[in-house]
Amino acid sequence: MKSLAYLNKYLILYKWRILLGVLFICLSNYFGIQMPKIVKNATNDFLKDVKHTTDFTSVLWLSLQLAGMYLVYSILKGFFLFLTRQTIIIVSRYIEYDLKNEIYVQYQRLNYSFYKRNTTGDLMNRISEDVSQVRMYLGPGLMYTINLAILSIMAIYTMLQINVSLTLIVLIPLPIMSVMIYKVSSKMNALSKLVQKEQSLLSTIVQETFSGIRVIKAYLRELEMQQKFDASSDMYKERTMKQVRVNALFMPTIVFLIGLSTLLAIYYGGLLTYSKQITPGDIVAFIFYINMLTWPFASVGWVTSIIQRAAASQERINEFLQIQPAIINPTERPFSSVQQVTFERMTFKYEDSDTPVLTDVSFSFKAGEKIGIIGRTGSGKSTLLNILLRQLDPTSGDVFINNENLKEINLEAYRKLIGVVPQDVFLFSDTIKNNIAFGLTSQEVTEEALIEVTKQAHVYHNIVEFPDVFETVLGERGVNLSGGQKQRVSIARALIRKPQMLVLDDCLSAVDTETEDVILKAVEDASEDRITVIVSHRISSLRFVDRLYVLDQGRIVESGTQEELVRKGGLFKEMYEKQRSE
Repeated sequence: MKSLAYLNKYLILYKWRILLGVLFICLSNYFGIQMPKIVKNATNDFLKDVKHTTDFTSVLWLSLQLAGMYLVYSILKGFFLFLTRQTIIIVSRYIEYDLKNEIYVQYQRLNYSFYKRNTTGDLMNRISEDVSQVRMYLGPGLMYTINLAILSIMAIYTMLQINVSLTLIVLIPLPIMSVMIYKVSSKMNALSKLVQKEQSLLSTIVQETFSGIRVIKAYLRELEMQQKFDASSDMYKERTMKQVRVNALFMPTIVFLIGLSTLLAIYYGGLLTYSKQITPGDIVAFIFYINMLTWPFASVGWVTSIIQRAAASQERINEFLQIQPAIINPTERPFSSVQQVTFERMTFKYEDSDTPVLTDVSFSFKAGEKIGIIGRTGSGKSTLLNILLRQLDPTSGDVFINNENLKEINLEAYRKLIGVVPQDVFLFSDTIKNNIAFGLTSQEVTEEALIEVTKQAHVYHNIVEFPDVFETVLGERGVNLSGGQKQRVSIARALIRKPQMLVLDDCLSAVDTETEDVILKAVEDASEDRITVIVSHRISSLRFVDRLYVLDQGRIVESGTQEELVRKGGLFKEMYEKQRSE
């Protein structure tokens, strides 16, 4: 229950709706308690009238009166039950909505390293399946618990007024039923955790399969992925069937113990009737009260199971909600320009690794310069850019922007001044226009601006071939564009921001040399006062830069212009000669 205490803030937020729901439960149960009394009086009156009168007209009139009263009370009970659900169940839906939004906002706050540690399928399962389990606790769980407390007090009080000893005897099986159902529910909870875990794994497999379908088909791995899915699906089915088999004990337990209570009421009630301590109508009323109390008492075990599952789910949710982002915006101070960037003895290594990715990196560049970073695969190029964008913080050393530590400047304002074209292009299932304008925060994008940046990115001639031009809706991840077109749309997205620092992370790998020339020339022409950082393993992408930095095993081993580096005869010349010969 400790993990569910996190939800108290939501219960306080909607306290008036919940209190109104409690009032409706009281009213619904009040009218429900009166209904067995009507049946009791009807039974006694019928027995008396049938013995002492031959006028069946009066018996019929009495029947209609009692039936009418029973119908009115039944309608009132149902009406207030409807209002109960319209308050408490709706509150659970409101809290579900709020909780999903809170989780989603937290997911966006968490930084790059968090997503390296967690699978997409697990993240999706926590915001969907786990939140649904929590909602069951907040809705049906809360409602049935309150209903049990109120109905038990009202019904048992009324039964005690009729006969104390009969009440105690017929209630004996009900606590036993609660305990048995609790045992069943505990077993259900343990199995539920295993089912949820397997469901997360199944979601991950499906998500990875759909995301990598082209690779799977290209390598003819459909059968292997099917087998992997089948194995997980079979395990999910096996664990679910165990859960179903345990759950099958639920209804037989209830039916048996209801029957036992009813038999006790009839047998012991008959003895009391024989000794004139109660009337036959009292026995009938007792049977009604037993049936009325059956589900609330049975729900003790069921609600316990709901609470246990919700607690397990909320604990999983809390794991993420309680994580504090490693990188937060330290200040709201205005930040309006990037004039100079300096790396000073900067070292970085990931938490789960002993080997630094970058070691003792120091260099600087300023506005108007075009910087190139080159190195073999795994040399630390992308990590260096993640630190520049403050997706990661260095393990030691510092990054300075305009002689101010990057950790101390307004991070949101800083990122607004940067246009990034990542190595892994991501386009949304939206129009080309909205994909390009994604980086703009407020102003409406004009068609002239779209044409200008798409021409600079050398993709305008491809876009105009679509019937809807900029309003063309892209499939998932831009599936109806080629790899090169997606890269160029991504470049246009960065250029439309008119950034003070443009970062190109190996983003020209899918375009031919002629297109690369056009794009780089457009970037060069528009970068008079802009810092341009180009990361690439292709030397052809770096021929317009003012200065090159060569990374090898996380260290800057060479720096200078292309001509200077070729003359030095080091690692860059080796890469240059190899690529030129190819």
